[in-house]
Amino acid sequence: MSKYLITGGSGFLGINLIRYLLARGHKVRSLDFAPFDYPEKSSIDVVLGDIRDKGVVEKCMDGIEIVVHTAAALPLYDKEAIFSTDVNGTRNILQAALNQGVDRVVHISSTAVYGIPDHHPLCEDDKLVGVGYYGQAKIQAEEVCKEFQKKGMCVSIIRPKSFVGPERLGVFALFYDWAKDGKNFPMIGDGKNRYQLLDVEDLCQAVYLCATQDKNIVNDTFNIGAKDFTTMGEDYQAVLDVAGFGKKIVGFPAQPMILTLRFLELLHISPLYKWVYETASKDSFVSTEKAEKLLNFKPKHSNKQALIRNYYWYINNLNSFKDQSGVSHRVPWKQGVLKVAKIFF
Repeated sequence: MSKYLITGGSGFLGINLIRYLLARGHKVRSLDFAPFDYPEKSSIDVVLGDIRDKGVVEKCMDGIEIVVHTAAALPLYDKEAIFSTDVNGTRNILQAALNQGVDRVVHISSTAVYGIPDHHPLCEDDKLVGVGYYGQAKIQAEEVCKEFQKKGMCVSIIRPKSFVGPERLGVFALFYDWAKDGKNFPMIGDGKNRYQLLDVEDLCQAVYLCATQDKNIVNDTFNIGAKDFTTMGEDYQAVLDVAGFGKKIVGFPAQPMILTLRFLELLHISPLYKWVYETASKDSFVSTEKAEKLLNFKPKHSNKQALIRNYYWYINNLNSFKDQSGVSHRVPWKQGVLKVAKIFF
């Protein structure tokens, strides 16, 4: 039994990790500036605080053996919040862990570090090109991790594809809202591109493997994604099919839609940020061979299964968040101009 610190424990990945660890008998402490309002509150140690606060971070490390660093300011936050949280906050976590002799840290990065690539599949040693402030900050955060690896710390860097599952809302809630209301759904491009996703349960598996296997093996960088995926149009169509209204994914020429979304983003009425709409019509998948070979990573869920599992959770829990919106994965993002477009589909 180990004691874990989960940064961002109130978030979508955080709560799924906490449940995963509790089910395996571990002790857990959560650090997040958002309230922890889950039934598991009585089973863990909850600290309300910000990873940018060095004092809070240092206190949270007391007695901790393993840190899983999931906390991040997502792309819809402003530039200052993204860099201060994703870069400076990561440095605070690693420095405090080093100061207090924490056994290892698992850092959750993103495949956004690859930017908009010119080949596939992407491998861990491919060049890093950040799109937008979020992608740039994630690259810098990885550089911080490598600094601490050189100081002798065991720091696993995980680059997950976009992940879905219980508690996931954010941009996916836009799609699920249209599906439940019996609407066709517009897609940037023809939907024939291959766009890999990831079920959060499989991501938890990867994190746990990094937390428990030989440090000489896990002190490295790993891509994590679904093994089984088809085209974006086909995978998303699976959700419309289970919704039961006979609706379809409707493709639109990519470039005009991208130009329109760029303009709408300038007006602050687009529900999507640059990395989403710039990559949605393109292939986007990584090689997971390294994780499969070195970690024995074995994903259980296909893209379709992950999306459908998330959709059923969305439907079953709709009343708990139907009046909420924000910029995190735990609440639906505002539909902006899509709310008007929905009328015509």
